[in-house]
Amino acid sequence: MSAIPVTVEGKKKLVSELDELTSRVPVVAKAIADAREKGDLRENAEYHAAREEMGMLNARIAELKSKVAYAVVVDESLIDPSRIAFGAKVTLLDMKDKSTEDWELVGDGEEDPLDNKILTSSPMGAAMIGKKVGEVVSVEAPAGLLKFKVKSIGY
Repeated sequence: MSAIPVTVEGKKKLVSELDELTSRVPVVAKAIADAREKGDLRENAEYHAAREEMGMLNARIAELKSKVAYAVVVDESLIDPSRIAFGAKVTLLDMKDKSTEDWELVGDGEEDPLDNKILTSSPMGAAMIGKKVGEVVSVEAPAGLLKFKVKSIGY
């Protein structure tokens, strides 16, 4: 795995989720032990549910540990503010219907399409990288080729 660019806020969010999930491990382990004491494990639904929860919990913890280990907080002072890059807040004009859309380019774990935060590695994010105000962003989508004009860039 290579470096994962994140904001300071994004790294805090990853660490917070990791801490929260890690604190749940003893609770789930106790649920497994309690269910084990109830007898025959082959037909013990509580035991199997608790084991499944522990498996999913451990998998997510391992994923978060990896992300935190490879997370690199991007120094936004080194970014050219005239071009779209990681951390940019961008306003785009849809060339087809003339509506505007605001997007923020974020790193892994920070994406939230409902809050217009998209990954720099997403098709839309990747198409925007390096563009300046006035340039056209073209994105191939299932609906066809989408074109947007960059109206503003902020950090």
